[in-house]
Amino acid sequence: MSQAENNHNCVHCGTSPEAAASMLQLQNGSNLCGACIALANEMLVMGQKEKEEAIPEGRKTPKEIVAFLNDYVIGQEAAKKAIAIAVYNHYKRLSNPTDVEISKSNILMLGPTGTGKTLLAQSIARLLDVPFTIADATSLTQAGYVGDDVETILQRLLQAADGDIAKAERGIVFIDEVDKLRSASTGPSVTRDVSGEGVQQSLLKLIEGTKVRVPVAGGRKHPGAQAEFIDTTNILFVCSGAFVSVLESLEEPKEVRSMGFFSQAPDAKGVKTVTPDLLVEHGMIPEFIGRLPVVVTLEQLNVDALERILVEPKNAVVRQMEALFDMDGAKLNFEAGAVRAIAEKAYELKTGARGARSILEDLLKDALYEVPGEEGATVQVSADLKVTVDYPQLKLAA
Repeated sequence: MSQAENNHNCVHCGTSPEAAASMLQLQNGSNLCGACIALANEMLVMGQKEKEEAIPEGRKTPKEIVAFLNDYVIGQEAAKKAIAIAVYNHYKRLSNPTDVEISKSNILMLGPTGTGKTLLAQSIARLLDVPFTIADATSLTQAGYVGDDVETILQRLLQAADGDIAKAERGIVFIDEVDKLRSASTGPSVTRDVSGEGVQQSLLKLIEGTKVRVPVAGGRKHPGAQAEFIDTTNILFVCSGAFVSVLESLEEPKEVRSMGFFSQAPDAKGVKTVTPDLLVEHGMIPEFIGRLPVVVTLEQLNVDALERILVEPKNAVVRQMEALFDMDGAKLNFEAGAVRAIAEKAYELKTGARGARSILEDLLKDALYEVPGEEGATVQVSADLKVTVDYPQLKLAA
C-alpha cells in the first residue's frame, strides 16, 4: 500500500475507507472511522457518568458527612458535627442560589498536636472530591518580604485542580499553624510585623472573597508574568492551630468579662468555650477572627482514643504495617495489650496520633530492615513492647 493510500486510513485503528462503514475527515486532514468515533463517544459518555456519580457537593447531609468521617477520624464527635454542618451549609449555598446573601462558613480549628485537625480537612476534601491544598502559615509573609506571598496558597490550589480555575474556585484551603501569626505585642510598635499581624491583614480579603491575581509559575508575582485571576468567594478556608495559651487559659478560673458584643462565659454545661475576644486577647486581630465564624475545639486524645486510632480507621497505622509486612510474605502479630501499651506511651509524650505512629514505626524499624527477603517470617510485638521475629527455620530476637 502506498503512503498516499495509507494517509486516507483511520488515524486511530488504521481501517481503510473501503472497509469502514463511514469515515470522517478531521481539520488536520487525518481521517477517523465511524467505529472509532462511536468508541470515543462511548468513552465520553462513561466519563460524564462517572463524574455525575461522584459525590455531589452539598448533597451529603451532615449526618452522612459525620458517618464518612468516622471511618478516618476517631473521637472528636463535637468537632466532626460542627465541621459537617459548616461544610454542608457552604456547598448548599453554592448549589442553591438565593436572593438572601449567605456568608461563607469558614472554619477555625483549635487543638493540641496530633488531635486530627489536618486529617479532618483532608477527609472532607476526599468526600467531596474537590481540590485541596495545605499551607503553612509560618512560611507566609507580607508581599515584598522574604517568604511566601499569600497568593502562593491559591497557586497550589490551582495546581491541585490541574489548572482548572472553575474547579479551584470551589476547593478547600487548609492553613495550618495560624496561631503563630499572632501579634508580637498588643501595644504600638516601631517595626513592621511582616510575618504575624501583617499576614493576618494580607489574608483578610483572600478569606472573605476577592479576585486574586495568581502567577501560573514561580512563587512571586512579576509584572508581565503569566497569571490567572481566581475568585475566592466560594473557596472554603479552614484554619487551624494549637493555640496552646488560649486552651490553657480556659482551664484557669476567670471572672466573666466582655469586649464589645463578644463575651467569655461558661456555656450551659458550665464549660468555657473559645470566643472571639479570647482569641483577640491572645494576639489574633478581630477582623481575621470575624472571617472564621465556625470555631471548633478539638480535645486532647486519651489512651482509649489513641488505642482505637491505631487499629480502627481505614488508614490505621497498624493496618498499614500489617499490609507492608504482608507484601514481603511476612505476618505481623500483636499480643494482647501491645497496642494499648503503644497508646499509653504516646499519651505520656503528649504527641497524639502522630506520636503513636512514630512510636510504632520506631518499634518495628529493625524488623522492617531484616524481614524483606525472608518470606514466611512472623513478627511478634509483646505487651511490654518487645519485638521478636520468627523465621521458618530459626528464631532470632529483633
